[in-house]
Amino acid sequence: MSLPLPHHDGSPLYVSNDAPQLGETVTVRLRVPAGYGPLTAVRTRSNPDHEPVWTDAVRIGSGDGWDWWEAPVTVGNRRHGYRFVLVHEDGRVEWLNQSGLHRLETLDAEDFALVAHPAPPAWLREAVMYQIFPDRFARSAQADEHPAPEWAIPAAWNEPVDPVLPGRSQQFYGGDLPGIVEHLDHLVSLGVNLVYLTPVFPARSNHRYDAASFDSIDPLLGGDDAYIRLIEECHARGIRVIGDLTSNHSGDRHEWFQEALGSPGAATETFYYFTDESNTDYEKWLGTPTLPKFNWASAALRERFITADDSVVAKWLKPPYSIDGWRIDVANMTGRLGDIDLNAEVRQLLRETMLRVAPDAVLFAESTNDATSDLQGDGWHGAMTYPSFTRPLWGWLGAPTREPYLTAEGEQRTEPWFFGQPIGGIPSYTAAEFAGAVTRFTAGIPWRVRIANMQPLDTHDTGRFATHAAPGSVQVAVGLSMTLPGLPVVYAGDEFGLTGADGEVSRTPMPWSRQDDPLPAETLRTYQALVGLRRAHPVLGDGGMRWLHVDDETVVFVREGEDESVLVLATRGGANLVLAPGAVAGASSAERRYGDAALAVTHDGVALAADGPAFAAWALPGVAVPAASRGADRSEARA
Repeated sequence: MSLPLPHHDGSPLYVSNDAPQLGETVTVRLRVPAGYGPLTAVRTRSNPDHEPVWTDAVRIGSGDGWDWWEAPVTVGNRRHGYRFVLVHEDGRVEWLNQSGLHRLETLDAEDFALVAHPAPPAWLREAVMYQIFPDRFARSAQADEHPAPEWAIPAAWNEPVDPVLPGRSQQFYGGDLPGIVEHLDHLVSLGVNLVYLTPVFPARSNHRYDAASFDSIDPLLGGDDAYIRLIEECHARGIRVIGDLTSNHSGDRHEWFQEALGSPGAATETFYYFTDESNTDYEKWLGTPTLPKFNWASAALRERFITADDSVVAKWLKPPYSIDGWRIDVANMTGRLGDIDLNAEVRQLLRETMLRVAPDAVLFAESTNDATSDLQGDGWHGAMTYPSFTRPLWGWLGAPTREPYLTAEGEQRTEPWFFGQPIGGIPSYTAAEFAGAVTRFTAGIPWRVRIANMQPLDTHDTGRFATHAAPGSVQVAVGLSMTLPGLPVVYAGDEFGLTGADGEVSRTPMPWSRQDDPLPAETLRTYQALVGLRRAHPVLGDGGMRWLHVDDETVVFVREGEDESVLVLATRGGANLVLAPGAVAGASSAERRYGDAALAVTHDGVALAADGPAFAAWALPGVAVPAASRGADRSEARA
């Protein structure tokens, strides 16, 4: 039985204002189990301008077995870190930061953090994202009017994906934007309310990350008019739409690159890193000749791409298009080359332009490994990133097969693909290790940014989770995506149970003709129920989060707010546990919202039991926070 511990996070329960201005004083609260200690002092320690500042906390009252403490923190920097220090009567000292409770002094990098940059749009906390790869989603009758381009290898909708080059990038199914419009009712029935479209600009590949222009929509997708109609139809259904933009590189057929290639002195010469006098050799993304890298030291590129009123970034945010934001491809490498690092300048310019042109738009980064240093609130609202959720989820809930698959070079492999890591396949993690990874990779990210980070089971760049999922574990994985702090993501086709060994085979055309078959229909019902759970309980979008129990098979946590709370159990091998008395309030009023796990309140605490794999959620009353003005004990903590 795990005993409750002192807790704080960046949610409204504990922070009076998560969007402060510089110089503003914010009230932060600490929640301590009754009888913990006893404590002689509670303080905050901040580090503005890298010089420690301390404030004393006061105990403002008690409720439901917890004492509440409150302290002022004055925001001195754009990212203002703080932690709590608890001084015990016996002389022991404990430090509380985002990685947990510690006896030894902790790292500044893992402090709680207030962010004094403009806040993300409020709608983001209510969003459930749906990712669409346009060539593989749906093909309308209009697509037949567009002959396949000369680079393409045409494929019928029911043909298998070709994972070997050149088919890997050139196999062309002809999905288009009118095809997406024809299936928007599916998105409505699923419950998602944010569509992320991978690139829609003209290119010479099925993925379109090698843009030939940023000024128009690929005619093969239906052109500008089809894009406008898609966005209008989505907006009419309460669904927002974001685009996908490559800020690290263009395609080698891009008009800017073609103007400068072999033409020293061209107006767009500075947009790229040409490395010879004749402008025929150049820096490339990961050595790929078709993807020349942008040089963000160029003032002209910054203006054309970001800052001008008619820039690429601005154009598509404005009417008649009015997209709702951008996901920036390869954001982690943008502006970085050797000893050059302009990444912060670029992401801040992106944010500034979006605030000016469309202040309610969202900005995501693709940063698929440890993105902590870039995710401090100065540019990206959140990120598509894998180590804080996706990779450890695969490790815990996977049951890897040795099914053979083909690489891009045509080599047959049986070692399961695992995010490009040469580690022998998918590692095996316990539930405790999963929870530990979540904590490790979010400890350095401000709460406000963490809750905007995407939580996909998989994406267009990865294998499908279901390929190696342990029997019965898909609902567990989807449930965790919907209930842990972060932005839930459904990659189109996951709701039908699609599989795929790697990031190419996962780009399977949607099986519309088989959606009523037993397996797709059952999987769809699971997704609808769990997306519905997320949408029905706002606390899952912005509420606080406490781990209540972690062992090798099971995690239990609670998302908490003043209006409601949600208790969550996720297990692979089954659960039979008791939460300590006082660990979670209101359990006697628990209302089942998903799953068939058992919950019983006994004199020993809250008993939870389930056969695994299982996912369950219960609605609980909100948390009562004592008002400072009504606090029973307003005496300041003693030094």
